[in-house]
Amino acid sequence: MMRFFRCLPLLAIGLAMAVPAFGQPQAAPVPAIATSAHDRLLPLEGGQNFRDLGGYRTADGRVVKWDRIYRSGAMSRLTEKDFAWLAAHDLKTVVDFRDTRERTAEPVNWPATAKPTVLSRDYAMEHGMFMNALLKPDQTGEEVSKVMATLYRDIPNLFADQYRTLFEQLLATDGAVAFNCSAGKDRTGVAAAILLSVLGVDRETVIQDYLLSNAHFRPQAMKADDPNMAMFRKLPPEAVKALMGVDRHYIEAAFATMEAYPGGMKGYYREKLGLDDVKIASLRAKYLTRAGA
Repeated sequence: MMRFFRCLPLLAIGLAMAVPAFGQPQAAPVPAIATSAHDRLLPLEGGQNFRDLGGYRTADGRVVKWDRIYRSGAMSRLTEKDFAWLAAHDLKTVVDFRDTRERTAEPVNWPATAKPTVLSRDYAMEHGMFMNALLKPDQTGEEVSKVMATLYRDIPNLFADQYRTLFEQLLATDGAVAFNCSAGKDRTGVAAAILLSVLGVDRETVIQDYLLSNAHFRPQAMKADDPNMAMFRKLPPEAVKALMGVDRHYIEAAFATMEAYPGGMKGYYREKLGLDDVKIASLRAKYLTRAGA
């Protein structure tokens, strides 16, 4: 199952040229604080689904701080202006969930004057089983959605080590933290859902933040000589949408995995992420503020 999921972000990024007219499913409005001074999508020229996680209310009435936690897709197209903007907003640490080949193919050329600490892990994606499962010409949107939900059930466990690293950095970093994968919607989407849940944001708001990738993820065009081009062109529109987008059933499948741990979500936090009550309280003290403060 690990090899199934690992190639997902790469394929999703490459579908735009094959299906230029299908569009993206639209996300519902998110119940969050948003002002002209704090836009959820960062004003970056080369940003990919690069968003601020601030402004969300928690169960105890506090609010996630703006300009402290960012979620993103690949940062390889950031411009000098973008790097300067991030440096001005005190970006100190980036946790990159991409695999070795993704990072090699699309490196991030941070300038020396604005380079954060970047943490990543070496692992390899494999394509064969995923291609067989999802890229059959007669695949329906419903079938693709079911496969995606199955894959999402494995994400909390498959990427637990990377997520643990993220939380370690959130606790240790004196400055803003960003985390990313290629599309900023699957590995990153689950990470953001876990993080907002740890901070005490309600489930529906967490899901609505996840669904924003339908509005903000911008796939890159596939090269004409890509060997998978012909196969992608044969996919029906509804299958492409299920593959390229996000759906509440996907993230609910990930939550179901975590809730199955002894103790529910807290059991997952403790066993897989190393987060006990003391660390969770520290995270909330660090990244939450009083509403209106």
